[in-house]
Amino acid sequence: MDKIDRKILRVLQRDGRMKIADLAEAVGLSATPCARRLERLQTDGVITGYGARVDARKVGLPVTVFVSVELETQGGVAMSAFEQSVRNFEEVMECHLMTGSRDILLRVVVADLQAYDWFLEHRLMKVHGIRNMRSNFALRAMVQRDALPDTA
Repeated sequence: MDKIDRKILRVLQRDGRMKIADLAEAVGLSATPCARRLERLQTDGVITGYGARVDARKVGLPVTVFVSVELETQGGVAMSAFEQSVRNFEEVMECHLMTGSRDILLRVVVADLQAYDWFLEHRLMKVHGIRNMRSNFALRAMVQRDALPDTA
């Protein structure tokens, strides 16, 4: 990746719906080479997709919970089984393998405390191999970014 590729990424992170001609102008290329670069960034997996950013609160999901999970065992089979289970839970927005005293960190969104209680009882607590869980409720997001920092 060169500085033009990085510029394409910066521009697209601000406006992913931009037309090729506008993108090309913004990065100082003609449309054809810009389209080729964009296609390569997509083929190489640098750009993983496009989508609308949705305000969870405005669609009835104002509660964000960070759930720290400690597994009974940290072996590859246990981790894979856990990952496969939570992958199917639509409330789980992110699942991270962590260092430290907890093995997994989940970011969960729900409508309210009742919905979180239901999620725990009917989904997360039924996942085999969990030793311990700790829930932390986010009061508000103080910094939230969608665009990655520039690495140049």
